[in-house]
Amino acid sequence: MAEPSPLQISWQDSNWIPNLTPDNVLDYFSQRSNPFYDRTCNNEVIKMQRLEASRLKSLTGIEYDLIHVQDPILYIIRKQHRHSPTEVTPLAEYYVLAGVVYQAPDLASLLNSRLLSALYHIQSAYNEAMSYSRFEAGKDYYWEFEKKAKSKAASSNRHELSSTLFQRKKVDAVLTDFSKKFPPKHIKPSFWGSQQSNGVDNPDGVTQADNQNVKNQGRNDLLENGQKHLRDNFNTGNELTENIDAQMIPNKKRKL
Repeated sequence: MAEPSPLQISWQDSNWIPNLTPDNVLDYFSQRSNPFYDRTCNNEVIKMQRLEASRLKSLTGIEYDLIHVQDPILYIIRKQHRHSPTEVTPLAEYYVLAGVVYQAPDLASLLNSRLLSALYHIQSAYNEAMSYSRFEAGKDYYWEFEKKAKSKAASSNRHELSSTLFQRKKVDAVLTDFSKKFPPKHIKPSFWGSQQSNGVDNPDGVTQADNQNVKNQGRNDLLENGQKHLRDNFNTGNELTENIDAQMIPNKKRKL
């Protein structure tokens, strides 16, 4: 199996991360578990011989140098080949970001990645444009876009997002509050009617029709009594009128 590209891997040592400084970041980078570190470099020779770091410029070969510091989050280390105290050739650069070591991409890899990304998007746009192209003998080439389908999908999305969960809960709370403050008035049904609607039999055998007949009979009796009372009053009034008329008529036998 092929080894992964150095641009796709990273390395870190959690024991060193809280204590990283510009003075010990090269020691952190030179850990044996770091896959970016070359153990044949001049830094390893200086460390094994316990020489001063300034002696690196007098040696030739591969070395690592700290070239940029943005304490405490970012450190940039360069891998270079030293030919003389004043002449070096850069080979690679690494950056330590929040204690994690990455290899910085070279210019060729960066341009290659950007070009591939741009070509991918251009090809996707071209394929989508070709899907809308149509040809007819009488019309020649023309474009046919799916406007109706997209408009329907957009309208359905707007309809689905007409209210949020928060709004629905808020409305339910308001309606519950109103129902508690203004409870509805309940109309109690008649006893036998409610029992009959619930399938309960009347123990006395009285039905709703019988109740209605009783009400009608009572209404008729009340009307008859009223009419009788009026007739009696009318007869009594006639008798009083006759008596008054009789008293007002002069007696023919009475002598003047």
